[in-house]
Amino acid sequence: MQIFLARTQGFCAGVARAIETVEGALSSYGTPLYVFHEIVHNTWVVKDFKSRGVIFVDDIEAIPDGERVIFSAHGVAPGIIERAAQKLLKTIDATCPLVTKVHLEAIRLSEQGLDVVLIGHRGHEEVVGTAGRVTPSLLHIVQNKEDIEKLDIPPHKKIGFITQTTLSVDDTRELILKLRARFPRLTGPSKDDICYATQNRQDAVKELAGICDIIVICGSKNSSNSNRLREQGAHSGKPSYIIDSADELDLALLKENDRIGISSGASVPEHIVNKVVKNILSAFPTAVVNTFDNPEKNTTFPLPKI
Repeated sequence: MQIFLARTQGFCAGVARAIETVEGALSSYGTPLYVFHEIVHNTWVVKDFKSRGVIFVDDIEAIPDGERVIFSAHGVAPGIIERAAQKLLKTIDATCPLVTKVHLEAIRLSEQGLDVVLIGHRGHEEVVGTAGRVTPSLLHIVQNKEDIEKLDIPPHKKIGFITQTTLSVDDTRELILKLRARFPRLTGPSKDDICYATQNRQDAVKELAGICDIIVICGSKNSSNSNRLREQGAHSGKPSYIIDSADELDLALLKENDRIGISSGASVPEHIVNKVVKNILSAFPTAVVNTFDNPEKNTTFPLPKI
């Protein structure tokens, strides 16, 4: 058996920044410490912080006035920031800088008075935060081609588009092409808003699909980028599975496969992947582990003021 680890492993820079922000706040201020929404979409990370006294909330009103709160890596809507100020909360913004870039683009398009098409999953924290930057009457959220066909916008109008950062690169490209075909005056970012970490991980899964019989994705069920990786593997024609922990992997799935590909979402701790590999090696002691150079190993983002 050959085990191939995707060339992208461990936290992306945005996730690492968010987690280090919580660690720094815990060290500087202790508890109580609140986080608005899950700091990142990973079960292990959230569970670990909860065990150390961090309180995660989905309602800003659940935070007592005057306490300290961290906004998650996915970003928040302006209304939440305003309400936090009214409640005299001490805020720390752990929004990923690449999400902030999308926020600024949303504001720019909205200030121009353009209808803004936001490509993303309705209800996802990042989409909610980005949507809050657009004048409501100008906002149109689309998830698929059918949503684009239903848009009630005259085709001659100049409109803008922005995207959720953690979508599938290929799917987003198709939606943008459909938008451009229907609205010739479409404008948007100079390049797609899919973040570098999402793209790197999807490219790495494509690479695994070319050499492996089966693909295992480490990631939580509510992680958009992890789910897109599983879909990428499946679209490439290889059986693909997503697991939240090493114990979820059914080793029987590997018995008829000689080449196993393992990847992980951008918010997955590297020790989870290591435990998956350890479990496989316990069951198949002669398996050989193959690794690649990680293109993100030197990428970092500066921490916010804590």
